[in-house]
Amino acid sequence: MKEIYVSTDVETDGPIPGPHSMLSFGSAAYLADKTLIGTFTANLETLPGASGYPETMEWWKTQPEAWAACRVDLQSPAEAMKNYVVWLKSLPGRPVFVAYPVVFDYMFVQWYLHKFAGESPFSFIGLDIKSYAMAILKKDFRHTVKSNMPRHWFDDLPHTHKALEDAIEQGALFCNILAENTK
Repeated sequence: MKEIYVSTDVETDGPIPGPHSMLSFGSAAYLADKTLIGTFTANLETLPGASGYPETMEWWKTQPEAWAACRVDLQSPAEAMKNYVVWLKSLPGRPVFVAYPVVFDYMFVQWYLHKFAGESPFSFIGLDIKSYAMAILKKDFRHTVKSNMPRHWFDDLPHTHKALEDAIEQGALFCNILAENTK
């Protein structure tokens, strides 16, 4: 069964799930050839008893458009995550979670999937775009930043801090790096 690269971005009100909430998430499912085969996005109600982390909430004040976008059409986490599992299982292959950075996005998505849907179609599979780029570029991890990556790896897509738009952007980046590595 082929792999489907599910580029995922989350927007949160703090650094960890539980005490803080995932506000929004978006996923863009790509084939290795950069064919976008589907997307999923949801804005979530905050967790009962959770609160925004002060530094994160200060950052959100600098992003009013993105904040407004992630606070409309709110769904309960249970409803959103159960629908997300259905979507993931409908993909024509095995989903591979892809993110930049994977440690942050994966942590939130896995926690929410297990807490509200009781399962994760990703199992324990997460691919970090920055780590993959580090291996290709043969640079130190801390020097592997977008500004040091080849321009041809980037499509002309915005980075808006709106979860689905950022998931599409980083998914295209991943596929471009993958294509270069398989030449």
